[in-house]
Amino acid sequence: MSAHCQLTGARPGFGKTISHSHRRTSRRFDPNIQRKRYWLASEGRHVRLTLSVKGIRTVDVIGVEAAVARIRARGVKV
Repeated sequence: MSAHCQLTGARPGFGKTISHSHRRTSRRFDPNIQRKRYWLASEGRHVRLTLSVKGIRTVDVIGVEAAVARIRARGVKV
């Protein structure tokens, strides 16, 4: 599963882990990605979205219809 949010566009960040001896090694900061299924009443079907937890909270505030409209505006097929 690709580690990016369909709604917010959150993607992994990259950086370094610094040990006690101050050696640096590369690491990756992944967003908290979840797959969630929503009922899309206008189309009479369920949609499965790959969202970060911030994206899930956004859907709770604006609603599924508006969230799907935003995702489609970004050019992502739902």
